[in-house]
Amino acid sequence: MTNWADKELWGWGRYPRVTARCARPERRREVEEALRDRGGEPVLAHGLGRSYGDAALVSGGRVLLTRRLDRLLEFDPETGWLRAEAGVSLEEVIRTFVPRGFFPPVVPGTQFVTLGGALACDIHGKNHHVDGTFADHVRRLELLTAKGEIVVCDADHEPELFWATVGGMGLTGVMLSMEVRLARIDNPYIEMESIRVENLDHFFDVSAESGGHTHTVSWIDCVARGPRMGRGIFMRGRHASSSAAPAGPGVGERLKAAAEPILDVPFDAPGWLLNNVTIRAFNEAYYRKQLKPRTNSVVHYEPFFFPLDFVRDWNRLYGPRGFLQYQLVVPPDPEHRAIRTVLEQITASGMGSFLAVIKEFGERVHGGLSFPAPGVTLALDFPNYGQPLFELLDRLDDVVAEAGGRVYLCKDARLKRAQFRRMYPAWEAWRAVRDAWDPDGVFQSELGRRLGLVPGSQP
Repeated sequence: MTNWADKELWGWGRYPRVTARCARPERRREVEEALRDRGGEPVLAHGLGRSYGDAALVSGGRVLLTRRLDRLLEFDPETGWLRAEAGVSLEEVIRTFVPRGFFPPVVPGTQFVTLGGALACDIHGKNHHVDGTFADHVRRLELLTAKGEIVVCDADHEPELFWATVGGMGLTGVMLSMEVRLARIDNPYIEMESIRVENLDHFFDVSAESGGHTHTVSWIDCVARGPRMGRGIFMRGRHASSSAAPAGPGVGERLKAAAEPILDVPFDAPGWLLNNVTIRAFNEAYYRKQLKPRTNSVVHYEPFFFPLDFVRDWNRLYGPRGFLQYQLVVPPDPEHRAIRTVLEQITASGMGSFLAVIKEFGERVHGGLSFPAPGVTLALDFPNYGQPLFELLDRLDDVVAEAGGRVYLCKDARLKRAQFRRMYPAWEAWRAVRDAWDPDGVFQSELGRRLGLVPGSQP
């Protein structure tokens, strides 16, 4: 019998929180047993908890904590194909394979996500314009379906099920294992150029001339107004050649060694810590930290890809009420009207984002519930100000939907169903595939119920 225990769960934003009966399977047979032993209740897989809102939460149901399904099964050094269980983290992949000359093909802003979570969210990285999303590098996904069958699927085998699973937030089944093709690298370093951009127009000019770089992203000051709106620090880079490695320990090793004993957030910060004054001060200081218009350096991969990972439990800085991340993408527009309107509404509200990043996506689109699409993506972190914030985000939804854009479901905790359907017009086709494999709604989540993606959702 499966050992179930009540546990309170939340996403990285620490809002909302739910209680569910949880199990920690360590073998696939235990996953199959748990699916049979769920007592007729809905079930959902939960990895390292780095989706921000309610995508990996289900109340009144059963949750399979998959982080112990973490075995590296097989690796081909000639092709870079790695077969691993879905609970393996990107951190484990990086730690194991960087010394062998390989790196994950796509990584988000943290390495503390599982392979299953990466595919369920169809993660993107700084290299989307070159390498697409995580799903573009996956094959032979083993998926435990609602009937208790293990189905092997990818772009060539049961493709409808595979593409419904890509970005499907765990609502098509439990991922057991997959094959991921790792990228070859010469060393753990990145050749990086950092450019101070003066406003939004300058950002787009620099972005347009960055086609020769595989990785691009920009921090943006979302509280700057007028001619300074959109100012920030644009970072672009590529994996370094063997001759480009820095002499001696890189900045990443030095920073990690210095940070290890001190950069931790052991308790919730007071709710007043992050407010409009401190957020404005942080944005000003961050913009001023780069004295030269352009700098070139060779840096370790960690500060380039995962700067926030140096601060353990940094989400506790937002206090006990948590925070909401809002990430949008809008189609290309020479005048960038939607992005300007979003920034104007944020500054007018007085509810600035502590951290904000912007980049341009490439052309690849996977349909279904996968988020990336051609255009501009902007990600913002807001302290949970309560109803005023929710009203602001509703207004931003209107701007995004009117422009033909969408918000990232992996980050979402409050999008309304009508807006979701405007943003994801393929949702009905996605649900038809999901319902064909799970007509009784065995796999559910709070997000799935809220957006009407699972049987029995309230209208």
